[in-house]
Amino acid sequence: MVITMKVELENILPEQIEDASFAIIESELPKDRELDVLQKPVIKRVIHTTADFDYLDNLKFSQNAVEQALKALKNGAGIVTDTNMAKAGVHKASLEKLGGAVYCYMADEDVADQAKQRGCTRAAVCMDKAAQLGQPLIVAVGNAPTALIRIYELICEGKWKPELVIGVPVGFVNVVQSKELIMQTGVEYIVAAGRKGGSNVAAAICNALIYMATGER
Repeated sequence: MVITMKVELENILPEQIEDASFAIIESELPKDRELDVLQKPVIKRVIHTTADFDYLDNLKFSQNAVEQALKALKNGAGIVTDTNMAKAGVHKASLEKLGGAVYCYMADEDVADQAKQRGCTRAAVCMDKAAQLGQPLIVAVGNAPTALIRIYELICEGKWKPELVIGVPVGFVNVVQSKELIMQTGVEYIVAAGRKGGSNVAAAICNALIYMATGER
């Protein structure tokens, strides 16, 4: 016996879907909890990307993280990612309006060669290469804990001070520990505490900040 069900779907135009999604998110946020006005757009966009309300508690912000990021973006800061997936997810046209660009070195031959010679990950070498750019940068790490660990080392050695570190790698090995290291550096950060995160989350945080800086959304 085959049972069929009739599903009622809302007739929403493609351009209305995002607005409808954010309206749903807003309606489901805890009514007894007031979110920081600058952090809220970041948290909502991550929830929109993941459909995961755990990020209400998982996302940790240093005291001036959003303010510093917005100032840097408005002054033309670039963004460095640890995956091409995160790079692809960043809204480049909006970032370019601010004078910034997105960089990812994971596929570069020199990075692969150095990683092999040094016996480390390409993600770690990518952070060394980014540190040599000599310009204001926001670093968005959504995949590789080794990238966060290398950022921590470079900061401690006085060789690099990113404008903001977005530390949201996902996984099990050294993920939690690498995030905790970044929160000890004194550099502004947005970190997804625990095991959750990903390149999509890194890109979502970047886009939330970019849209706030441009005033587009």
